[in-house]
Amino acid sequence: MDLKEIQREVDAWIGQFEEGYWPPLVNLARLTEEVGELARLMNHRFGPKAKKAEEDDQELGEELGDVLFVLIAIANQQGIDLSESFRGVLEKYRIRDSHRWTRKDGERAPAG
Repeated sequence: MDLKEIQREVDAWIGQFEEGYWPPLVNLARLTEEVGELARLMNHRFGPKAKKAEEDDQELGEELGDVLFVLIAIANQQGIDLSESFRGVLEKYRIRDSHRWTRKDGERAPAG
């Protein structure tokens, strides 16, 4: 499934409810909440913070999916084509960061 199709699915799901899209700042708060849940899980799994015994197990993929859903909702509400935006970001990284890290192909950064 490509991003355009995913954006259409999120729009169809939200569109079935009278309330529709939440206001932009509410969606930003939702995104912050979801990223916080992702951060907590990552800290439990890979960091020094132990999970409390009474806390439910969380799935990394589900937490990432929650973040993605809210990002897509924000993009839809603002009329942003994420496929187009993502292509632009990748191109920016290709140009700006092409020699920033050690490359596996052995290519060296230009002198200068």
